[in-house]
Amino acid sequence: MRVAYLDCFAGISGDMFLGALVDAGVPARVLEETAAALGIGATVRVETVDRSGVRATKVHVLEDGVVAEEAAAKAHEHSHEHSHEGDSHGHEHTHSHSHGHSHAEKRAHVHGRSLGKIRELIEAAELPVAVKVNAIRTFELLGAAEAKIHNVPVETIHFHEVGAVDAIVDIVGACAALDYLEQSGPIAWYCSAVNVGSGTVECAHGTLPVPAPATADLLRGMPTYAAHIQKEMVTPTGAALLRLLGPKFGEQPAMRVASIGYGAGGRNPSGFANVLRVSLGEAVNEEPEGEVVTVLETALDDLNPQVLAMVSEQVLLRGALDAMLSPVVMKKGRSGTLLTVLCRPQDATALEDYLFRETSTLGVRRREERRTVLDRRHDEVTTPYGVIRVKLGLRNGEPMNIAPEFEDCRSAAEAHQVPVKQVIQAAISAWTQENGL
Repeated sequence: MRVAYLDCFAGISGDMFLGALVDAGVPARVLEETAAALGIGATVRVETVDRSGVRATKVHVLEDGVVAEEAAAKAHEHSHEHSHEGDSHGHEHTHSHSHGHSHAEKRAHVHGRSLGKIRELIEAAELPVAVKVNAIRTFELLGAAEAKIHNVPVETIHFHEVGAVDAIVDIVGACAALDYLEQSGPIAWYCSAVNVGSGTVECAHGTLPVPAPATADLLRGMPTYAAHIQKEMVTPTGAALLRLLGPKFGEQPAMRVASIGYGAGGRNPSGFANVLRVSLGEAVNEEPEGEVVTVLETALDDLNPQVLAMVSEQVLLRGALDAMLSPVVMKKGRSGTLLTVLCRPQDATALEDYLFRETSTLGVRRREERRTVLDRRHDEVTTPYGVIRVKLGLRNGEPMNIAPEFEDCRSAAEAHQVPVKQVIQAAISAWTQENGL
């Protein structure tokens, strides 16, 4: 099983998370293409920097060729808006909502984006569905935290810094990087206790202790501590990404580390490495073979079958590993449907919430099971009907299953006016011959 471990000894922010993933092997082009797809005039620059003697990767988001956070800092200074001298990562955390502002606050928040506008922006981008779902979920987490703190409806929240170009690229880029990593299979995320820093932070609502209220709310239930430096170490974006990942907290699990990445924060305090470290590798199986998965299950006898079909599709788009619909006979002899959703443990709560929201169920059963999965690989073969992708299932490097991609076979069959089974057979034969089997 693939494993990732976050070491948050210097806290976490969106740009630190991006830098760590790029340093660990995610191609910079993933971030560049994501920024371009958003259509907000953003580009990405990646550079190697030093943080108290530690080589790390810094990801800069540029807006119309200017580093976005530097432009924002100048704008805040010009408008006499607050600046977070306590933020060790170079981010500010402000928000606004539809009422309660002074004239100066309204002027400073004129460029804020509402949750609805950010949702529309992400949905309109040419990005994978999983990236959009996770990015929107992250902003919903941020919005819910702000709305709770200020006791206002979430849709009235207008993000300022979190809704700025660099924060949007940080969040959507992080989701794209996670999607890239998971193309090779699911990852179990683990995390150390989180250093939140200490001291106070100046914001539009006065002087407040670290962490700021929205950040503190997002960190609820996570192990945190304050050490080493009197600065704000966790940004709302970093806290929201942790909430999205839903990692298991504690010591690094037994693992064979394949790559290590260091993501740099914006500041470089003396004698303290302001970096986030991520370690990627394979778990050492000290437990029984197989990965742990969560099974969500509910039986329904009063739901429109069209809604059931939609739900079974949507849970897959929202991160489920599999979804099944089985006919059952329920109490009083009623015909019903058993909906079973297989997912990663960290996705279970979000998917459970979705089932409660979209179906008529009054209860969802949850249990953990182990499953053993084959390693996956995609090859391409040349057939008389064109190039066909072939999906392989391997165990200890040995092919156990060979399955041509059906959509490729169907398109080729239609183009050459031959039965699809003929194309499937040709693809399997071509792969077998190419690999000497």
